Amino acid sequence: MRKILLIVALFLSAALFAQEPKQPRTVHLKILETSDVHGCVFPQDLVYQRTRRGSLAQVETFVKQLRADKKQNVILLDNGDVLQGTPFVYFYNYVDTDTIHQLAAVMNYMGYAAGTVGNHDIEPGHAVYDKFRKEIDFPWMAANAVDDATGKPYFKPYVILHRDGLKIAVLGMITPAIPNWLPPSIWSGMHFEGMVKTARYWVKVIKEKEHPDLLIGLFHSGTDSHYGIDVPGQPIEDASLLVAKEVPGFDVVFAGHDHKPSDQKVLNTAGKEVLVLDPGAHAERVSVADITLTYNPKTGQYQKTINGHLQSMAKYRPDSAFMARFKPDFVQVKQFVDRPIGKFTQGINAHNALFGPSAFVDIIHQLQLHETHADVSIVSLLSTRARIDKGEIYMRDLFKLYRFENYLYTMRLTGKEIKNLLEYSYGLWFNTMQNKNDHLLLFKKDADGKLVKSKWSGRPELKNPYYNFNSAAGIRYTVDVSKKPGNRIHILSMADGKPFDLNKEYTVAINSYQGNGGGGTLTKGAGIPKKELPQRLISSSKKDIRYLMMQWIEKQGTVTPKSLNEWKVIPEKWVKAAAKRDRELLFGPKK
Repeated sequence: MRKILLIVALFLSAALFAQEPKQPRTVHLKILETSDVHGCVFPQDLVYQRTRRGSLAQVETFVKQLRADKKQNVILLDNGDVLQGTPFVYFYNYVDTDTIHQLAAVMNYMGYAAGTVGNHDIEPGHAVYDKFRKEIDFPWMAANAVDDATGKPYFKPYVILHRDGLKIAVLGMITPAIPNWLPPSIWSGMHFEGMVKTARYWVKVIKEKEHPDLLIGLFHSGTDSHYGIDVPGQPIEDASLLVAKEVPGFDVVFAGHDHKPSDQKVLNTAGKEVLVLDPGAHAERVSVADITLTYNPKTGQYQKTINGHLQSMAKYRPDSAFMARFKPDFVQVKQFVDRPIGKFTQGINAHNALFGPSAFVDIIHQLQLHETHADVSIVSLLSTRARIDKGEIYMRDLFKLYRFENYLYTMRLTGKEIKNLLEYSYGLWFNTMQNKNDHLLLFKKDADGKLVKSKWSGRPELKNPYYNFNSAAGIRYTVDVSKKPGNRIHILSMADGKPFDLNKEYTVAINSYQGNGGGGTLTKGAGIPKKELPQRLISSSKKDIRYLMMQWIEKQGTVTPKSLNEWKVIPEKWVKAAAKRDRELLFGPKK
């Protein structure tokens, strides 16, 4: 009898053991996110010739330290926009295309577990991102980038990671606003669906098929769902926070795209907390989700403790093994950017471009008019802090002058549409001044009317992105900031003195970002329906504007940058003093 009882006891014990998970009772995870790295691989900034505050070389040091602690499992994720932003990625996107893309080699070396595609990863075109996808050792995801031919995601929708007996699902999505910025040829064969709709579908699939212990959202999309909406019903550009709230099931949502560091917890519609992290940009911070899972045998589920923070990379030195491994690539790219291409007889400064006509912006106007022979050029301010000194000009200087790989479009616009475009632009740019003591620039203000200051820089924040501040060349006009937006622009004539006609059609040189509707310049500003923009396109350059600028300078040899002075801000008696005050607020006293 005793023998039978012993056998029964052993059988029951074995049965109970079989029902219990093989996983450890308690598991510690650290899930790390980089986002919007924009090619910042090395601590040396080859464009500005200074040390960066962040780089993947420093991230490697941080990750190595965490991985050395065997009591926790470390998962490294990337949230997109890696293939644009520095000469390193530009070189392997467009110059050395026959070898493995060295950013793929870098990310493989660092042991990324998964990544999401960003809009700037699509920007270099199919030849670049299709090749890159094959060269990385981890899945590249975008569940809402749908293949037109199959109706399935063009990239992988999600990945299942197995760690310490856990099943971790990571769903990747990209901002669906790409058609607003990029030419259709660049994203041909796919379309982009809304993030909330996509998340609802794939969360259901993942839960029913995979039964994960943890569900992570890795979304190349920001947290302000009200930003960037051109027309009602259009997919929301920055929907990460919206998904976290509206789609139950996520434990952590990693955001990106907007370059705005964020560390917060929100309640979803099921009443559960969701951690939302965004590290900002340029590898200056890493999002860290600290997760402890304790198995409850009674419920058969894990109890989760989830906290997060943003870890600055400033105190971490570059990993020596990393630097040694990729030194030949660094040297090769440095030689590329150090190549002299011509001379400037005087320096140019982007500071000046915020307050009126400037040589910094007008040299781009001159290039665009030269290349297209258009009647009018439209150029946006792509930097507020860049400076190029007189003397020898190197390839690296063109990355200061023109930050993005935009193409040059020639389009058809009426005189009225050009005027409306400028009304829209200067409405984003300049404050409505009531007296000489008002601000010239339109700053962000809180509910009490006080200037909002960035917690990262301590400086006041502009209300709108400066890369949507457009000026024109080829026409002469004034901007009266004593008047409200919509009634500020008075176009006096064409630059050669001929009359400007609101009803006449003109050829306009403009970059591809805005030519496709980016920033609302042509849709909200000029009032052209989005679907009509392709019909307005006359031609597009085959190379990006930076490349065209390089050729233009090389051909001339010596260039004298100068302001065209084809527009001015009035009333002048108010503007000069206001500009001086605002300049000091943004940049400090003039040295």
